[in-house]
Amino acid sequence: MKKKALFNWSSGKDSALALYKSLQNPEIEISCLLTSVNQQHQRVSMHGVRVELLQQQAQSIGLPLEIMQIPEMPTMEAYEDVMRKTLVKLKNHGVTHSIFGDIFLEDLRKYREDKLAEIGFEGIFPLWKIPTHEIIQEFISLGFKTIVVCVNERHLDKSFVGRVIDQDFINDLPDNVDVCGENGEFHTFTFDGPIFSKPIKFEIGEVVYRKYEKPEKEDSSDTSCDTNASDVFDFGFWYCDLVGK
Repeated sequence: MKKKALFNWSSGKDSALALYKSLQNPEIEISCLLTSVNQQHQRVSMHGVRVELLQQQAQSIGLPLEIMQIPEMPTMEAYEDVMRKTLVKLKNHGVTHSIFGDIFLEDLRKYREDKLAEIGFEGIFPLWKIPTHEIIQEFISLGFKTIVVCVNERHLDKSFVGRVIDQDFINDLPDNVDVCGENGEFHTFTFDGPIFSKPIKFEIGEVVYRKYEKPEKEDSSDTSCDTNASDVFDFGFWYCDLVGK
């Protein structure tokens, strides 16, 4: 019996490579892509990518897209409630597994697995513990193309946003920045590669700076593109808007 799974699709490079590997696995049947979207702005959570481009990705990949509408500044309770309802709905259609592109964040993986276990799901992590320099080189060698759409100013300056990841980009990264941005240093939008039937066409739009205000409630979830919530509100983020063609 194949494992019927949903795929947690962020629109970025780690998702793309994890999906590629999952599609090669004869033991897995992927039922849909699952993406959380900022309800107010209709953009992919953390990445800031327009929903229209997300939909074009799913169409080119050839998998159904399940969108979770998330408030802009949700509490963890509110976020988890939306996620739970979505997973229960998919469980009723036979889905039993949830696939992620996480690489080495132990706390995040434990959180995901604990929450999945509450409703009888299991997690699958195709990229887990693969060295990130190997991941990015495999990603490029397979013909994937991805553009940086968000950077955390704590780690990178404005010049990095809007760049396509290639060897020059990798060489320009500071030594303290993970080459896959696994610590929330940057996020990407993948627009071409072996999982797509055709490239996603877009134009580079406005580059904007945004700083998030600390919510009044301590249990509010992290809405920025940093996975470290301890000082996430001390820094701003550069976003590169992508406009579909």
